[in-house]
Parts: sequence; C-alpha cells; structure tokens
Amino acid sequence: MKKFWLFALMLGLVVLAACGGGSEEGSESEGTENQEEETTEEEETRSVTIEDANGEQTIEGTPKKVVVLEWTYAENLQALGMEPVGVAGLDQYGDWVNVGIPFSEKVEDVGTRQEPNLEAISRLNPDLIIGVDFRHNAIKEDLESIAPTVMFAPYSEEAAQDQFQNMKDEFNTMAKIVDKEDKAEQVLSDMENTFKEQQARLEEAGKDGMNYVITQAFTMQDTPTLRLFTDNSMVAQIMNSMGMKNDYESEKLEVYGYTETTVEALQNYQDSNFFYIVQEEDNIFKNQLAGNPVWENLAFVKEDRTYQMPGDAWTFGGPLSAEVLAEQVVNAALEEK
Repeated sequence: MKKFWLFALMLGLVVLAACGGGSEEGSESEGTENQEEETTEEEETRSVTIEDANGEQTIEGTPKKVVVLEWTYAENLQALGMEPVGVAGLDQYGDWVNVGIPFSEKVEDVGTRQEPNLEAISRLNPDLIIGVDFRHNAIKEDLESIAPTVMFAPYSEEAAQDQFQNMKDEFNTMAKIVDKEDKAEQVLSDMENTFKEQQARLEEAGKDGMNYVITQAFTMQDTPTLRLFTDNSMVAQIMNSMGMKNDYESEKLEVYGYTETTVEALQNYQDSNFFYIVQEEDNIFKNQLAGNPVWENLAFVKEDRTYQMPGDAWTFGGPLSAEVLAEQVVNAALEEK
C-alpha cells in the first residue's frame, strides 16, 4: 500500500510540473506575439519630418518597399542594409556603379532614370519613391499618386558648394526615413577610415601630396569629351582628403562638379598627374586620341604620368562609391590592380 501512495504522489508531482511548463511556454509565446504587435504598431505610428527639394515633409511609418529613380540612392539603400524593390536604369547600373553588393533577382527595372515607367512603379506597390528634382519634378504629382515621394536636389546651387557634404546629408536623410541612423553613422565612419588607409598607402609609396587633374572621358556626338572635376566635386574632395592636390580650377561654380571640355584644355596642366576614368569600350585615349599630336605631346603623356581608372568608378555616388573611388585612385597611382 505504501508503494501505491508513493507512486501516486510522484505521478501528481510530474503532472503539476508538466502543467507548469506548459503555462510558461504559453506565456513566452504570448510575450513574443505581443512584442511583434508592439513593433508593428510602433512602425505604423512612427513619423519623421525631413527636408527635401520641395521643402519640409513628413513620412509616416517606416518604408520597407522603396523604389529608387537615381542610382546614388539605390546605392545608399544598399549601404544601409536594404534593397530597393525597383531601380530605374537597372540594366546599366553595374556598368557604372560597382560597390560589391549585387542586386537580387527580386529587384525590378522601372524604366530609365530620365523616363521612369509609372505603371511598373505602381505594380510594385511601394511605400516610398526617391527621385531627383532635375529629372523627376515634371512627374512629381504622378509619383505622389502612387506613394509618398522624396525629391533630392544634388545639383542645386546650395548643394554644389560642397557636393561631398551634400552626399553625406542626403545619406543621413535617407537613413532617418528608413530608421537606420545608427547604421549610417557606422558607414560614414568606415568611409573616413578607408580614406586614411588609402592615404597611408600613398605615403608608404612616397607618392603623398600628388598634384593631379582627373577626368571622366567619353565620346559624345563623335567628339572625345572630357569632364575635368573641380574642387567642389565629390571626386576632388575624396582625393584631396587623401592629401592630394587638384590643379584644375574653374572661373565659375560648376554645379555638376566638372567642366565639360576637349583635349586642348589639358595643355594648361602638363605638370600634373593625369587620372582618367573611361569605359573600356569607349577609351578615347586609346582610340580617337591615339596618334593625335595634341594628346601625344603633352608632358604627362610623354613622361608616363597618366593613370587609368575603371569605368565603374562612380563619381556621383554615396559613401560606398566614395570608398571604391578612393581605393581605385590609389591603385592607379601605384599601378596596382
């Protein structure tokens, strides 16, 4: 009999323990669900006020499905650990912008940067669209009928004073909108560290303080065309931050950060180190200008002070492009791949 009561007592304790365990699991599950509900509610009730090209506006919620109509802002989302649902000019993006983060197959092409496809954008049901005023202001109302729209003004007279600072300001604004401000701070810190590392490479090679002229060159209307970058450009400011010195100056503020000119203009900069960015299939220096006496007789050509950079050195990008460009400049200067 004693054995029977002992067995019964032990069985009761096991049942009680099992009931208690089930209750804890239920509480834990309910707690997780409540936490998820609270997070969703916070995202829905969150709102941020930002300043864009059209003034102050408030974005409700935290955008997840973002369509981007200009490459810089697609890159910025990548830097923040996000992927746009749609990108204008997606088929050409990789030719000009290489930040080492490929888009997945989920990303849709939504027309060209100059003429976005409104139907394609609408089909994606985005909760935010990002564009630029100089391209997209004419369709602003159409875009806003699809989703809240932010328009940046990277080539306004104010932004043109310091394009590098404007890039950082736009990046931080995007981070604020998508609730990634901590991530943005880390990205910008990494960028500054990259500049220091690349400057150290120049110093170690005895090439610190290089004076330079840098161009993005291409064929336009059958004419070899050069964009010579001015000090207000992102390109020059990145190079200058590594201790280099830009020899090219313009008499007026260049809102795009460069002067568009021809090879004859280079005769004024023969003591410079000449950096050039070209698409390999449109290398004007190997093609149209090969054998041209104006080009061939330049001192930096004769003395082998020309440095080719890849065509995907995107000169109008965000922090990731800035890092890539800094490394490509130094690779070219040190003649390393």
